[in-house]
Amino acid sequence: MTAPLTLQEIHDAAAKLAGRVVRTPVHRLRSAELEQAVGSDTELHLKLELLQLTGTFKARAALLNVLALSAAAHSRGVTAISAGNHAIAVAFAAAAAGVSAKVVMIATANPLRVALCRSHGAEVVFAPDAHAGFAMVERIAAEEGRTFIHPFEGRTTALGTATLGLELCEQLPGLQAVIVPIGGGGLCAGVASAVKLIAPQCEVIGVEPFGADSMHRSFAAGEPRSIERVATIADSLGAPYALPISFEYCRRNVDELVRVDDDELRSAMRFLLRNAKLAVEPAGASATAALLGPARERLRGKRVAAIVCGSNIDEATYAKLIS
Repeated sequence: MTAPLTLQEIHDAAAKLAGRVVRTPVHRLRSAELEQAVGSDTELHLKLELLQLTGTFKARAALLNVLALSAAAHSRGVTAISAGNHAIAVAFAAAAAGVSAKVVMIATANPLRVALCRSHGAEVVFAPDAHAGFAMVERIAAEEGRTFIHPFEGRTTALGTATLGLELCEQLPGLQAVIVPIGGGGLCAGVASAVKLIAPQCEVIGVEPFGADSMHRSFAAGEPRSIERVATIADSLGAPYALPISFEYCRRNVDELVRVDDDELRSAMRFLLRNAKLAVEPAGASATAALLGPARERLRGKRVAAIVCGSNIDEATYAKLIS
């Protein structure tokens, strides 16, 4: 049984990260198109985590994990596996702490993400898919003695993402619902834990792509489950399986899971460009897609926050996706 996060632990994590990461802003979105889509009585706030260092929420947990390294582990360096955003965050955190980083990226990773990762000084190696990538990173950790910083699993990782939930509750008193993207569940594990500790009446809605719905399958089975393959444009949400800690925190604190398809993600990307002037990758549009689609009626008339979890995407790929 995984011990739940405590509010004191979350405040301590926020204190460790203070001045090292960005306290990202919240933007109240108002537009005629939004009102037509969700009704005039639904209040939408966007938590702009795409303005975080490295362009995604991942910087919080990556840095907290690196700061927790022992002196011996610090000298041996770190490793990670990612479609891009976690690798970038680990590379950033390692550089900030003077630690060596060797990261595994999926061969189809967006070129911008590969370049960003290398810009922080990390060595990048490639794997053909997520399953092969996890095997490769385990081999690197074993052979080189590097600390493996998991992309979504672990209490320290959940504490890092919980600082986002803490910020959100401080910024939006009286928040009635928050929509959280789910890949492996690390973001939702922390955010949901913090929200339920601070504002237990606030609903937490998790959103996954249909082509990467490991948390849905895990909830249905009552235990972590995997998927056969990832099939979604939201590659940042393409975790091949759920794991015990993130699953347990989500199971305890999430009120509902919803799924969105790739067309809904593209539509939400276009919506955010038109109405919020934000150019986001598919994962960054997933919470908005949920509000505009499967969660719309449940959240009608409520004060809602949608987490824009990040955006690292090149111009050509973005244009292709929204065209």
